[in-house]
Amino acid sequence: MELSTGKAAHRMPLDQSEQAAGTGPRTAVKRGRPGYDRDSLIRVCVEVFNRRGYEATSMGALAQELGISKSAIYHHVKSKEEILDAALSHSLAELERVVADAEALEVAAVAELETIIAESVNVLTRSLPYVTLLLRLRGNSELETAALARRREITRRIADLIHQAQDDGDLRQDLDARTASRLAMGTVNSIVDWYRPDRADAAAPLADTVVCLLLAGLRTPAR
Repeated sequence: MELSTGKAAHRMPLDQSEQAAGTGPRTAVKRGRPGYDRDSLIRVCVEVFNRRGYEATSMGALAQELGISKSAIYHHVKSKEEILDAALSHSLAELERVVADAEALEVAAVAELETIIAESVNVLTRSLPYVTLLLRLRGNSELETAALARRREITRRIADLIHQAQDDGDLRQDLDARTASRLAMGTVNSIVDWYRPDRADAAAPLADTVVCLLLAGLRTPAR
Protein backbone atom coordinates (compact mmCIF):
# COMPACT_ATOMS: atom_id res chain seq x y z
CA MET A 1 0.00 0.00 0.00
CA GLU A 2 1.44 3.32 -1.11
CA LEU A 3 1.34 6.29 1.21
CA SER A 4 1.02 9.86 -0.06
CA THR A 5 3.73 12.20 1.02
CA GLY A 6 2.87 15.22 3.07
CA LYS A 7 3.91 17.49 0.20
CA ALA A 8 1.49 15.83 -2.18
CA ALA A 9 -1.33 15.80 0.37
CA HIS A 10 -1.18 19.55 0.98
CA ARG A 11 -0.33 20.74 -2.50
CA MET A 12 -2.66 23.35 -4.08
CA PRO A 13 -4.40 22.33 -7.34
CA LEU A 14 -2.26 24.73 -9.36
CA ASP A 15 0.56 26.87 -8.05
CA GLN A 16 1.81 30.14 -9.54
CA SER A 17 4.90 28.54 -11.08
CA GLU A 18 2.74 26.14 -13.10
CA GLN A 19 0.46 29.00 -14.22
CA ALA A 20 3.47 30.98 -15.42
CA ALA A 21 4.94 28.00 -17.22
CA GLY A 22 1.63 26.98 -18.70
CA THR A 23 2.03 23.38 -17.59
CA GLY A 24 -0.99 23.06 -15.34
CA PRO A 25 -4.73 22.88 -16.08
CA ARG A 26 -6.37 26.09 -17.26
CA THR A 27 -9.77 27.60 -16.73
CA ALA A 28 -11.36 28.93 -19.93
CA VAL A 29 -11.39 32.70 -20.04
CA LYS A 30 -14.79 34.15 -20.98
CA ARG A 31 -14.98 37.45 -22.77
CA GLY A 32 -17.81 39.90 -22.16
CA ARG A 33 -20.35 39.74 -19.40
CA PRO A 34 -20.98 36.20 -18.14
CA GLY A 35 -24.58 35.07 -18.55
CA TYR A 36 -25.47 37.24 -21.55
CA ASP A 37 -24.68 36.99 -25.20
CA ARG A 38 -26.09 39.59 -27.60
CA ASP A 39 -29.29 37.66 -28.34
CA SER A 40 -30.17 36.95 -24.71
CA LEU A 41 -29.40 40.55 -23.73
CA ILE A 42 -31.71 41.89 -26.46
CA ARG A 43 -34.44 39.46 -25.43
CA VAL A 44 -34.44 40.76 -21.84
CA CYS A 45 -34.33 44.37 -23.06
CA VAL A 46 -37.39 43.73 -25.25
CA GLU A 47 -39.30 42.46 -22.23
CA VAL A 48 -38.33 45.61 -20.32
CA PHE A 49 -39.41 47.85 -23.22
CA ASN A 50 -42.78 46.12 -23.28
CA ARG A 51 -43.26 46.55 -19.56
CA ARG A 52 -41.96 50.12 -19.16
CA GLY A 53 -42.35 51.54 -22.67
CA TYR A 54 -39.45 52.06 -25.06
CA GLU A 55 -39.27 55.84 -24.72
CA ALA A 56 -39.46 55.68 -20.92
CA THR A 57 -36.66 53.11 -20.58
CA SER A 58 -33.12 54.43 -20.18
CA MET A 59 -29.91 52.49 -20.58
CA GLY A 60 -29.49 52.83 -16.83
CA ALA A 61 -32.85 51.15 -16.28
CA LEU A 62 -31.86 48.35 -18.64
CA ALA A 63 -28.60 47.86 -16.75
CA GLN A 64 -30.51 47.62 -13.48
CA GLU A 65 -32.95 45.07 -14.92
CA LEU A 66 -30.13 43.01 -16.40
CA GLY A 67 -28.04 43.22 -13.24
CA ILE A 68 -25.01 44.48 -15.13
CA SER A 69 -23.30 47.80 -15.75
CA LYS A 70 -24.08 50.06 -18.70
CA SER A 71 -20.58 49.44 -20.02
CA ALA A 72 -21.36 45.71 -20.11
CA ILE A 73 -24.42 46.46 -22.28
CA TYR A 74 -22.25 48.57 -24.60
CA HIS A 75 -20.03 45.54 -25.02
CA HIS A 76 -22.87 44.06 -27.12
CA VAL A 77 -24.70 47.07 -28.59
CA LYS A 78 -23.88 50.70 -29.34
CA SER A 79 -27.17 52.26 -28.27
CA LYS A 80 -30.75 51.72 -27.14
CA GLU A 81 -31.85 52.29 -30.73
CA GLU A 82 -29.66 49.41 -31.88
CA ILE A 83 -31.50 47.15 -29.45
CA LEU A 84 -34.84 48.32 -30.88
CA ASP A 85 -33.59 47.84 -34.44
CA ALA A 86 -32.49 44.27 -33.70
CA ALA A 87 -35.79 43.46 -32.02
CA LEU A 88 -37.91 44.87 -34.83
CA SER A 89 -35.80 43.14 -37.47
CA HIS A 90 -36.38 39.87 -35.62
CA SER A 91 -40.18 40.04 -35.80
CA LEU A 92 -40.48 41.71 -39.22
CA ALA A 93 -38.12 39.25 -40.86
CA GLU A 94 -40.21 36.35 -39.58
CA LEU A 95 -43.47 37.89 -40.79
CA GLU A 96 -42.04 38.80 -44.19
CA ARG A 97 -40.70 35.26 -44.53
CA VAL A 98 -44.21 33.95 -43.91
CA VAL A 99 -45.52 36.03 -46.82
CA ALA A 100 -42.66 35.03 -49.14
CA ASP A 101 -42.96 31.32 -48.30
CA ALA A 102 -46.72 31.38 -48.86
CA GLU A 103 -46.29 33.07 -52.22
CA ALA A 104 -43.69 30.48 -53.23
CA LEU A 105 -46.29 27.71 -52.76
CA GLU A 106 -48.00 28.89 -55.97
CA VAL A 107 -51.46 27.92 -54.74
CA ALA A 108 -54.84 29.64 -55.10
CA ALA A 109 -55.11 33.07 -53.47
CA VAL A 110 -57.48 31.84 -50.76
CA ALA A 111 -55.07 29.04 -49.80
CA GLU A 112 -52.16 31.48 -49.71
CA LEU A 113 -54.25 33.76 -47.51
CA GLU A 114 -55.01 30.92 -45.08
CA THR A 115 -51.32 30.06 -44.88
CA ILE A 116 -50.29 33.64 -44.14
CA ILE A 117 -52.90 34.07 -41.42
CA ALA A 118 -52.06 30.77 -39.73
CA GLU A 119 -48.30 31.25 -39.89
CA SER A 120 -48.59 34.86 -38.70
CA VAL A 121 -50.33 33.56 -35.60
CA ASN A 122 -47.54 31.03 -35.13
CA VAL A 123 -44.90 33.76 -35.42
CA LEU A 124 -46.76 35.88 -32.89
CA THR A 125 -47.01 33.10 -30.31
CA ARG A 126 -43.43 31.96 -30.92
CA SER A 127 -41.90 35.45 -30.77
CA LEU A 128 -44.49 37.12 -28.55
CA PRO A 129 -42.25 39.77 -26.88
CA TYR A 130 -40.75 40.88 -30.21
CA VAL A 131 -44.09 41.13 -32.03
CA THR A 132 -45.63 42.91 -29.03
CA LEU A 133 -42.92 45.57 -29.23
CA LEU A 134 -43.49 45.91 -32.99
CA LEU A 135 -47.23 46.40 -32.54
CA ARG A 136 -46.74 49.11 -29.91
CA LEU A 137 -44.71 51.41 -32.15
CA ARG A 138 -46.07 54.90 -32.79
CA GLY A 139 -43.65 56.12 -35.45
CA ASN A 140 -41.67 58.38 -33.14
CA SER A 141 -38.41 57.95 -35.08
CA GLU A 142 -37.21 57.11 -38.57
CA LEU A 143 -36.52 53.58 -37.40
CA GLU A 144 -40.07 53.13 -36.12
CA THR A 145 -41.57 54.75 -39.24
CA ALA A 146 -39.65 52.34 -41.46
CA ALA A 147 -40.85 49.37 -39.39
CA LEU A 148 -44.46 50.54 -39.66
CA ALA A 149 -44.10 50.82 -43.42
CA ARG A 150 -42.93 47.20 -43.58
CA ARG A 151 -45.98 46.18 -41.52
CA ARG A 152 -48.31 48.02 -43.89
CA GLU A 153 -46.75 46.22 -46.84
CA ILE A 154 -47.77 42.88 -45.31
CA THR A 155 -51.33 44.16 -44.81
CA ARG A 156 -51.42 45.34 -48.43
CA ARG A 157 -50.34 41.90 -49.61
CA ILE A 158 -53.20 40.34 -47.67
CA ALA A 159 -55.63 42.84 -49.22
CA ASP A 160 -54.37 41.85 -52.69
CA LEU A 161 -54.94 38.19 -51.88
CA ILE A 162 -58.46 38.85 -50.62
CA HIS A 163 -59.23 40.79 -53.81
CA GLN A 164 -57.81 38.00 -55.97
CA ALA A 165 -59.77 35.35 -54.04
CA GLN A 166 -62.90 37.43 -54.60
CA ASP A 167 -62.23 37.44 -58.34
CA ASP A 168 -61.69 33.67 -58.16
CA GLY A 169 -65.11 33.29 -56.54
CA ASP A 170 -63.68 31.83 -53.32
CA LEU A 171 -64.50 34.84 -51.13
CA ARG A 172 -67.63 36.95 -51.06
CA GLN A 173 -67.48 40.06 -53.23
CA ASP A 174 -69.68 42.37 -51.15
CA LEU A 175 -66.82 43.19 -48.76
CA ASP A 176 -64.03 45.72 -49.25
CA ALA A 177 -60.72 43.87 -49.54
CA ARG A 178 -58.66 46.56 -47.79
CA THR A 179 -61.09 46.77 -44.87
CA ALA A 180 -61.19 42.98 -44.59
CA SER A 181 -57.39 42.89 -44.60
CA ARG A 182 -57.13 45.39 -41.76
CA LEU A 183 -59.76 43.56 -39.74
CA ALA A 184 -58.05 40.21 -40.31
CA MET A 185 -54.65 41.46 -39.19
CA GLY A 186 -56.25 43.41 -36.35
CA THR A 187 -57.71 40.14 -35.08
CA VAL A 188 -54.33 38.42 -35.32
CA ASN A 189 -52.51 41.32 -33.66
CA SER A 190 -54.99 41.49 -30.77
CA ILE A 191 -53.66 38.13 -29.59
CA VAL A 192 -50.72 39.93 -27.93
CA ASP A 193 -53.15 41.50 -25.45
CA TRP A 194 -54.31 38.23 -23.92
CA TYR A 195 -52.19 35.29 -25.09
CA ARG A 196 -49.99 33.73 -22.42
CA PRO A 197 -47.89 30.70 -23.44
CA ASP A 198 -48.09 29.12 -19.99
CA ARG A 199 -51.90 29.16 -20.12
CA ALA A 200 -52.36 28.19 -23.78
CA ASP A 201 -54.75 25.32 -24.56
CA ALA A 202 -52.74 22.85 -26.61
CA ALA A 203 -55.90 20.89 -27.47
CA ALA A 204 -57.21 23.74 -29.62
CA PRO A 205 -54.44 25.10 -31.89
CA LEU A 206 -54.77 28.87 -31.92
CA ALA A 207 -53.80 29.31 -35.57
CA ASP A 208 -56.53 26.93 -36.73
CA THR A 209 -59.12 28.72 -34.61
CA VAL A 210 -58.19 32.14 -36.01
CA VAL A 211 -58.25 30.91 -39.61
CA CYS A 212 -61.62 29.24 -39.09
CA LEU A 213 -63.22 32.33 -37.56
CA LEU A 214 -61.82 34.78 -40.11
CA LEU A 215 -62.37 32.76 -43.27
CA ALA A 216 -65.84 31.63 -42.26
CA GLY A 217 -67.07 35.19 -42.58
CA LEU A 218 -65.18 35.84 -45.81
CA ARG A 219 -65.96 32.72 -47.81
CA THR A 220 -68.60 32.69 -50.51
CA PRO A 221 -71.78 31.11 -49.04
CA ALA A 222 -72.33 27.56 -50.18
CA ARG A 223 -75.11 27.25 -52.74
